[in-house]
Amino acid sequence: MIRTDWTLDEAAAIHALPFPDLIHQAQTLHRAHFDPTAIETASLLSIKTGGCPEDCGYCSQSAHYDTGVKATKLMGAEEVIAAAKRAKDAGAQRFCMGAAWRSPKDRDMDKLTDMVRGVADLGLETCMTLGMLSPEQVTKLKDAGLDFYNHNIDTSPEYYAEIASTRTMEDRLETVEHVRKGGIKVCCGGILGMGEAEADRISMLVTLATLPSHPDSVPVNLWNAVKGVPVQGKSEKVDPFALVRLVALARILMPASVVRLSAGRTGMSDELQSLCFLAGANSIFVGNQLLTTENPATWKDNDLLQRLGMHVAPAKPASRSAKIAAQ
Repeated sequence: MIRTDWTLDEAAAIHALPFPDLIHQAQTLHRAHFDPTAIETASLLSIKTGGCPEDCGYCSQSAHYDTGVKATKLMGAEEVIAAAKRAKDAGAQRFCMGAAWRSPKDRDMDKLTDMVRGVADLGLETCMTLGMLSPEQVTKLKDAGLDFYNHNIDTSPEYYAEIASTRTMEDRLETVEHVRKGGIKVCCGGILGMGEAEADRISMLVTLATLPSHPDSVPVNLWNAVKGVPVQGKSEKVDPFALVRLVALARILMPASVVRLSAGRTGMSDELQSLCFLAGANSIFVGNQLLTTENPATWKDNDLLQRLGMHVAPAKPASRSAKIAAQ
C-alpha cells in the first residue's frame, strides 16, 4: 500500500529497527516496485549560476555570501541543448537544468520552454529547478513538455528557519503543490549534514511522505563543504550507517518513488554506495560535475555497477518525445 498518513512516531520506530530488519523491509518493498539491479541516471547542468537573492545558509550560489562563485547570465537554448546531447552520449537518461533564482522572471519563460522542447526532442526526460513557480509558469513548462520539476524542502519544518530566512517551508511546499496540480512530476528531497538532528531527518521524510501524493523522485543529498556560508560552522560528517538508514526509511515510506543518491557521492566509498542501493536508492547523477560541486567520474560509476552485477535502467521516453512519436 502507498500511504500518505505516516506519523513521526511510526517513522522513528522504523528508522530504529535493527539494521538487518530495516534493510530487509526496505529491500522487500523495493523489489515490489522496481528492478533491484537497475539504476536510473540523470545529468545536471547549471543554466544560470550564482547571484541568487535567497540566503540559504548551505548554498554556494547565494549572493549573501562570498563563496567565490561568480554570477552568470542565463545560458542560451542552443548551448543547453548541445550540453544535453553530450550528457545523453555519456549515458544520461534525464537532463536536469538548474538556475540560481528565487523564481524565474516571465521574460525568461520563452527561453526556458525552448530549452525544454529542445532537450526533450533528443529523447531525454527533462527536469528543471528554477526556484518558486506560479501556477501560470507551471502551465507554460508543462505545455513545453517538462517531465519533472525539482524543488527540495531541504530539511525538516522544525529546522528550516535555521538554514534560510528569505523563504519559508510553506513557500517551498506551495510550489511543490503548484507543480503537482499542474501535471508535472515532482522531484523533492533534502540535504543531510547541515547541523540538523536525527529527528529532523526523519521529519523531513515524513513531510514528503504525507503530501497528497508522494514525490515521483526523492533526492538524498549530503551537504558538500562550502567556504563562506553559515552552515559551514554547523555542519558535521554524516555517519555512513545514518545515511543508509535514511535511504531505507525513504524507500519504506515512499515505496514507489525513485530515491536518488545525489550530492556528496565523491565522499562515499563504493561499499557505502552499494549499501545505499541495497537500502533502496535506485538513481544517481552521472557526469563529472553537479551545479557547482564535483561528482564521480562516469567510468567509476560504470565500474561500480559492473562489479555489483547491476545495470543502467532502460531509458523512458520524454513526454514531449512520446507525443511527437504518437502523432
